[in-house]
Amino acid sequence: MSAVKRVQQWATFARTWHVFDCKWQDPYESANIIKKYLMGLHKPIYHPMNDCGDVVVCINSRDIALRGDEWRQRAYFHHTGYPRGASWTLAWELHSKDPTMIVKKAVYRALKGNLQRRHTMERLFIYPGEIIPEDVKQNISNQIRQIRLVPTRLDHIPEEEVQKYPKLMEYPDDYVLK
Repeated sequence: MSAVKRVQQWATFARTWHVFDCKWQDPYESANIIKKYLMGLHKPIYHPMNDCGDVVVCINSRDIALRGDEWRQRAYFHHTGYPRGASWTLAWELHSKDPTMIVKKAVYRALKGNLQRRHTMERLFIYPGEIIPEDVKQNISNQIRQIRLVPTRLDHIPEEEVQKYPKLMEYPDDYVLK
């Protein structure tokens, strides 16, 4: 086997580390993309009985975006295993307690039907901010594209660029907003 084919085969079977930025992303849409990388669905050697998935590192889980009124309407179920141990927690409460939990629950739900889903979830690392431990950062070699682009705020654009942007209309000096 030539050296090129050997490297190509190694790259196919190796576990690659991917990073996904959750900022302004819907966790349930993102979970379907993350699932593909965790299970290895993007690889040509994928088989349901083969554990060929990769490792995914999610950052900025504190800044996720739920659609519409889901922060107040979506509730998450938890049971302790003891009698009367069932509880329902609203999304905003769960997110304020643990900013990584909604993304974790969304990915776990997306992996439904995977017989090894608990084992697969061990390859998912979720961080609330942009700070990643150095030993994890050294392994990352790929970035997963976001579903939605994060818009740039006007106060983050340089003043010269704002002045160069063409104006639709010029307001008169004596114009008063009501």
